[in-house]
Amino acid sequence: MVKFTEMDSKTLLKYREILLKRYEDFKSQNLKYDMSRGKPCKEQLDLSMGMMDIEDYKSSDGIDCRNYGGLDGITEAKQLFAKLLEANPDEVIIGGNSALNMIYDTIARAMAFGVLGSEIPWGKLPKVKFLCPSPGYDRHFAICELFGIEMIPVDMNSDGPDIETIENLAHSDETVKGIICVPKYSNPDGITYSDHIVDRLAQMKTKAKDFRIFWDNAYVIHNLFGKGDKLKNILRVCKEAGNEDRVFIYASTSKITFPGAGVSAMSASKANIGKIKEQLSVQMIGPDKMNQLRHASFLKDMENIEEHMKKHAEILEPKFLAVLGTLKSELDGKEIAWWNKPNGGYFISLNTLDGCAKEVIKMTAVAGVIMTSAGATFPYGKDPRDRNIRIAPSFPSVEELKKAMEIFCICIQIVSINKLLQQK
Repeated sequence: MVKFTEMDSKTLLKYREILLKRYEDFKSQNLKYDMSRGKPCKEQLDLSMGMMDIEDYKSSDGIDCRNYGGLDGITEAKQLFAKLLEANPDEVIIGGNSALNMIYDTIARAMAFGVLGSEIPWGKLPKVKFLCPSPGYDRHFAICELFGIEMIPVDMNSDGPDIETIENLAHSDETVKGIICVPKYSNPDGITYSDHIVDRLAQMKTKAKDFRIFWDNAYVIHNLFGKGDKLKNILRVCKEAGNEDRVFIYASTSKITFPGAGVSAMSASKANIGKIKEQLSVQMIGPDKMNQLRHASFLKDMENIEEHMKKHAEILEPKFLAVLGTLKSELDGKEIAWWNKPNGGYFISLNTLDGCAKEVIKMTAVAGVIMTSAGATFPYGKDPRDRNIRIAPSFPSVEELKKAMEIFCICIQIVSINKLLQQK
């Protein structure tokens, strides 16, 4: 295939006519495909229906899970998440159905009261800044924006965020209070932070004594294609570096069992956990222990979780392959789009030519394919190069994906040709 950048105007115009005909054909079908979020499909949700048959109400240590109490979680849930997060049970707090909610609460408490070691609550400071690896998770950015935290985008490299930039900013600016990120199969790039990046994040010198790493390990066990990346244990490295209070780690069963009825957890140093439990004792009496018990009884142990996740992978892999296959057949070699092939997680990240992403998303929507808004993967919804698009393959069927991605690729080509013609 000849690169679009090497085609003359006449050839580009002719090619655009063919593409526009295909686009109009799809528009006439009145399609409605939603690829805006990484929602598990029905077949994935069905994998956990056996959990609903569990009728136990007493935990392993005899606690009646129907009643009040159990502020930080029942024993078996803490033990299960401790193994998942490579921590000790006394370094774990079990929450409700959403890790994002736990992240929100942690930041809200930091703004109201500070964190362990803070001299003043963050919300009373003139300015609070977070480092935000970008492209990144839009809901992280929304939380920061809501609390008035200034977000500083940090470029992503193949092994994680630009660590030199992170170290320089954290070391020189006391208002830089944290970094918020998805370190394994990052949303949306699918990058897993290298050991080198993890080590330097844990060891770096920060001007703010109460600097925190918000480590959203959402895809801790969400592997694809029989591979699976290994993420170094940052809590252990922080301990070794004498910075054990630096990191808050989060995970949930949202994409293991039921997104709307899962269980979340956070892991941190014993000192951090103690401080948080003091504050939680005022906030609530206890989370849903019955749901914790159902999950612990159903998931049992790491071996069982891994087998369960293989079933998820069997459903997801054909969908990822459908997306990747269409991208390759439609766009490969044309030098107008570049994409990743992750070993896990829920997204495929694609970059268009600069200045094209918003128009591509607009065109796909008109043809009946709803995707994540262009710019959403950057702080304040502003992609400085207007090029990144997050693809979420999980919810539609394989056949729907093939059609949706064909539309998407047609739109990329049309928008790219228009841009190249303007330049000529």
